[in-house]
Amino acid sequence: MFTRIVKMEFQEDKIASFLANFEAVKHNIRHFKGCLHLELWRDKHRPTIFFTYSKWEKESDLENYRNSELFKGVWATTKPMFEAKANAWSVDTHSEVIK
Repeated sequence: MFTRIVKMEFQEDKIASFLANFEAVKHNIRHFKGCLHLELWRDKHRPTIFFTYSKWEKESDLENYRNSELFKGVWATTKPMFEAKANAWSVDTHSEVIK
């Protein structure tokens, strides 16, 4: 299992459209084969910056999603709304501290 974090900065006037589209597709993304978890985060001090935080069973599952018609549609809708190029990281949990 690994985590994928994607940082996206949007044009201010496109945020409502982005959020509406995310609401429309989030369940399809979350239920894509291999996706174990999906969250959308918003920067506390820069409200035009959002992050997706997702957990995937294996890298091939993420690659299958990235090559899917679902992703192609999501990306075609989302990318024109960006203010800056998106950044993405695939990370493994190094350590976890639980209460």
